[in-house]
Amino acid sequence: MISGGNAQVELQALMERKMADKETTSDSKEANGTLEPLRGWPNLSHGSESFGDLEVGVDPMQHTSGESCHPHSPSLRAFGAQKQRGRRIDNMAVQPDRPTWSKQIEFTLAGIGNAVGLGNVWRFPYLCYRSGGGAFLVPYVFMLVVLGIPLLYMELIVGQYLRKGPVHVLEKVCPLLKGVGMATVAISFIMCTYYNVIITWALYYLFSSFQSPLPWQSCNNTWNQPNCTDHVTNSSYSTTASQQFFNHKVLERTSGLEQPGTLRWELFLLLLLSWIIVYLCIFKGVKSTGKVVYFTAIFPYVILFALLINNVQLPGAMEGIKFFIVPVWDKLLSLEVWINAAAQIFNSIGIGFGGLMTMSSYNSFNNNVLKDTLAISIINSLTSLLAGFVIFSAFGYMSHLQNIPVSELAVDGPGLVFVVYPQTFVTMPLAPLWAIVFFFMLLLLGLDSEFAMVEVMVTSLMDGYGKPLLKYFRLKEILVLMVCSTAFLLGIPHVMQSGIYVFQLMDHYTAIVSIIFLAFFEVIAICVVFGVRRLSDSLIEMTGKPPSIFFKVCWCIVCPILIGVILVFSVIQFRPARYEDYVYPAWAQGVGWMIALASIIWIPLGAIHTLWILPGTFMERVRRSLTPFGLEKVPAIHPAGSGESLPDLAVKL
Repeated sequence: MISGGNAQVELQALMERKMADKETTSDSKEANGTLEPLRGWPNLSHGSESFGDLEVGVDPMQHTSGESCHPHSPSLRAFGAQKQRGRRIDNMAVQPDRPTWSKQIEFTLAGIGNAVGLGNVWRFPYLCYRSGGGAFLVPYVFMLVVLGIPLLYMELIVGQYLRKGPVHVLEKVCPLLKGVGMATVAISFIMCTYYNVIITWALYYLFSSFQSPLPWQSCNNTWNQPNCTDHVTNSSYSTTASQQFFNHKVLERTSGLEQPGTLRWELFLLLLLSWIIVYLCIFKGVKSTGKVVYFTAIFPYVILFALLINNVQLPGAMEGIKFFIVPVWDKLLSLEVWINAAAQIFNSIGIGFGGLMTMSSYNSFNNNVLKDTLAISIINSLTSLLAGFVIFSAFGYMSHLQNIPVSELAVDGPGLVFVVYPQTFVTMPLAPLWAIVFFFMLLLLGLDSEFAMVEVMVTSLMDGYGKPLLKYFRLKEILVLMVCSTAFLLGIPHVMQSGIYVFQLMDHYTAIVSIIFLAFFEVIAICVVFGVRRLSDSLIEMTGKPPSIFFKVCWCIVCPILIGVILVFSVIQFRPARYEDYVYPAWAQGVGWMIALASIIWIPLGAIHTLWILPGTFMERVRRSLTPFGLEKVPAIHPAGSGESLPDLAVKL
């Protein structure tokens, strides 16, 4: 129900604006005879699966109760009569075949599970360490407040309102930038191909933990090098037993991409197992995913707290924590630190990946998205901070063992998870048990994020080609199997002996370069073209309450300008990918840019396609492509008794 004077005023203003829009467009037609889209009516975007029926809405108070009235194929005279009485077309075409979450808490937990993933225990500490420790926290918190929370709120609103995946959402809000939706699907699919490799490594460590002592506990193994150390040493050239286990046993890594090596059959089979697990968890859609997240989203916190309690008691732990929380203020002058903070916010929360937008499309229409926004973003950031204390206390212990400053530890990329954390287990009682529990936690964290990335692809395929795909594959489960199988095959290069270099190359050009481009164009499409007014109107229709002035200012001014500045400086100060001391050759950097273009290229391709299919002169096409729902034709409404002939109902172009 709509409550409060302000909400009532906002809702009344919304109704008046829509009536004004109808008056403005009542007699407009394009020069070539096609019909002008009805601006300011986001409700028309919700065409049902059959686009031949125009759906007459119900009273706003009836709508907020969740009831709908959708008479089929009304006459245009009746349509005009509705206009005369000041009523509106209902915005939400019920999609009877679209599932919803069994309980709303399942979406909240799934959203937390998607946001809280391996990025919190790996990428956040890694970027924080590379950016000088505590200096990273200042831009991180700033980006969270002015970018992360407002943009997540924006994505959840349009996803829940339009009830579609990212491809069709962007196609509706800004036809010219519909390629942004396709790019989000592409980047999610690319990431899921190599993200599951981390789950593969976690499975390797999990199975290796069923022995005592742990294989990375000592230097008395066939894969260890002479400079291995498992105790305090005065040599600055030493490496720990856990580092050598990861590099020389798990990866058997070569010296670079120039030496690809052979296939690691153990990792190949574990990669296959990881994809089987992913498929079994999601093949039934949100109904099965919703049940899994009850456990996968909560269990990791128990393990992180247990590790923190153990780590703070280790020698040298306080030095690592001090490095984490005490800023080196000079680092704040580096633009790279601010760019990394923004990239971490986008990666961690999932801005621009389409995962949470897809999940919100399965919400009930009147769900309070602000509550979900705050829960997901705040819990995500607190988890990153918790993981930071855990890993930097372990950093302090490693620096104590190697007798070097925390800032000089030789750890990079995923090595933070598979080197630093295992090093702490050997100090704990029942070390194998803690190792098993921890790597099981990593498995759960990875699966939560993997669910969302695969679901983006499946949902987008079903939204766009559902009927022909089901006619060919018969069952949605088979379509999910095909998506998982394709991603598995594309992940095979990561389980070669040079796989870690492939992994780092793809992650750099996908998770840092591509995502900033996507976030920028998504903000332009939704905040600028679709507009803050329409976004606010959509929220009022769903919840009866307008967004606060803070969110309106962020959407209208702060987010577009700030992301634009970040994009410009990220291009100017771009640094090629690297892994520890390895410098990628020029041809590898070229491959990296091709990986980045695999997602970015859809933005100009989508724009070209939109301009190609629209009728009219070039300027008419541009104008219509910058009109929300410009790919949908609606009938012009003439005053009753005007004597003008009424056109037939039009369908999608």
